[in-house]
Amino acid sequence: MTEGQTPAAFNPLKDVGRLTMPDGSEIRFYADEFKGYPFGSIRTFVKRDTYEGPTKAGVTLKGAVLDGVIEALEKLPKEPTATEDVELARFEKKKNADEAIELVARITIYRDTTGVDLREWVVSESYTGWSKKGVRLPYADIPKCVGYLKEMRTFLAGRPSPKKGGARAS
Repeated sequence: MTEGQTPAAFNPLKDVGRLTMPDGSEIRFYADEFKGYPFGSIRTFVKRDTYEGPTKAGVTLKGAVLDGVIEALEKLPKEPTATEDVELARFEKKKNADEAIELVARITIYRDTTGVDLREWVVSESYTGWSKKGVRLPYADIPKCVGYLKEMRTFLAGRPSPKKGGARAS
């Protein structure tokens, strides 16, 4: 961000919770909507000299995917037992003739620290593999994350979704 610029306001429908990372970034849990459709989000936010705000590192959650992530995280033991990366679950986010996207929850070990990675897996004609859309949650913060996700789910359950279709002329 250059001198004199103010960051764009971050005004979600509900800011559910935040985790501060050792590098000064934050992982934010929040509920928002796009074109009237409510969703939950976990996203990394940074504060740098040249930029302050959200990054591509994050995932959106709604409905069965949000429920599934909560269920998968609740089953984890208090202390990590995995000594290598372990897939916990996959949740279908999108599937059509051109592309399939799944959210994958897995325990990952990176730089000798254990975390839970929530990342999109893409299958299309031109690419199959991990997308940039993902976030890594510190294992020690999983109970706090589950609490944030449950609060997010409760909030989203009370939000109306726009009605599809509309009046048709007969």
